[in-house]
Amino acid sequence: MNKEVKLENWMQRQDGVLVAYSGGVDSAYLAYIGTRVLGRRCVAVTGVSPSVGDHQLEVAKKVAFRSGFNHRLVETFEIDSAAYVQNTGDRCFHCKSELYKRLLEIGDKDYKGFRLVDGTNADDLSDFRPGRKAASDLGVVSPLAEFGFTKQEIRERSRLAGLETWDKPASPCLASRIADGVPVTIVGLGTVEKGEAILRRYGFDEFRFRILGEVARVEISPREMSAADFDSRLGKASEELESLGVGKIFLNLDGFKSGSLNDPESKVRERMLVG
Repeated sequence: MNKEVKLENWMQRQDGVLVAYSGGVDSAYLAYIGTRVLGRRCVAVTGVSPSVGDHQLEVAKKVAFRSGFNHRLVETFEIDSAAYVQNTGDRCFHCKSELYKRLLEIGDKDYKGFRLVDGTNADDLSDFRPGRKAASDLGVVSPLAEFGFTKQEIRERSRLAGLETWDKPASPCLASRIADGVPVTIVGLGTVEKGEAILRRYGFDEFRFRILGEVARVEISPREMSAADFDSRLGKASEELESLGVGKIFLNLDGFKSGSLNDPESKVRERMLVG
């Protein structure tokens, strides 16, 4: 029995599911399977807060609409948590705790008996993810991980299903761009969002604008850095990045690497873009 059949069989045994849905590859695939099996008894719920950029929210809404998901938005208030704002390494725990509590409240009120599920996959289990503890503490089920779905398998299954998310780059919340120890503020999140909007406007697809305190760092995928017009586009983007008022902004010469802020001891080759 293949993994997708196992997932479908598991879904069939549920009264309904609430999917913690971000519009990314994993949660979109999970919502797709849930919708295929349970119809309207699969509810994809997206958290809305300053840590979720406008672009990311619009993508989630468009994917949900085009895929026929039963989609809801819920406001979350992690920014009101002092532990979240302090950003001492467990920020994701506090953010996910707030999200899951809000979703459980919706479940208790409107969807009695529905299981709360997230899109954690088998690859995620080997990475440093404080949000996993929040999921465990609150009884969130991760069926993709439980049935052994890897990221690549989810992408391939999504492609076969015709989901537009199949080749979408990972895009965690804006706060993930802020280095540990640097307080998470509305202003900081806004700066990250503006910086990434500039990079997106100049045609970059997989990147991060990271806040490291008094300075910032731009990371762009090595594939895109090898493009013939890379320097031209980056130069134009840098002129706009200067208006953000960050001070010094550097380019990581080794390119974008997911989770690079999790390893503060790593050596980074960089050159100055602004400053």
